[in-house]
Amino acid sequence: MTLLSAWLSIALLVVAAPPAAIADRGTIELLTVEPGVGEHWSTVWFVVIDGAVYVRLGPRAAGRIERNTTAPRLQIRVSGKETHSMRYEETPEMAERIATAMGEKYWSDFLGGPFRKLGLTAKPLMLRLVPEPPASAP
Repeated sequence: MTLLSAWLSIALLVVAAPPAAIADRGTIELLTVEPGVGEHWSTVWFVVIDGAVYVRLGPRAAGRIERNTTAPRLQIRVSGKETHSMRYEETPEMAERIATAMGEKYWSDFLGGPFRKLGLTAKPLMLRLVPEPPASAP
């Protein structure tokens, strides 16, 4: 029975953890729910660093996160169809690593760099997306 439990735990971790499966994709979508607005899918750039998914959000997407009624949980959608339940954590300490990884993944990221460095744009919100385990059946 212990061996079966171990295999099931590993299988659940693989199903719940999308980073490796989505690392080569260009964007993901984040589902937030706002009072008076409802559901909204935001398309965002993302990077995978040390096996974790990170996003750097500008003012509009950050505002949606701040008003999200399902906080700190949200859904991500990959390629318009696969959805994954995630929890998000603010990670301002990762700002430089995220910026470097974004610059390596997205060639046009350099266009916003000078504006961010000069403080001419709102400070971006850095989030790590952590897979939520699938809901267990009652």
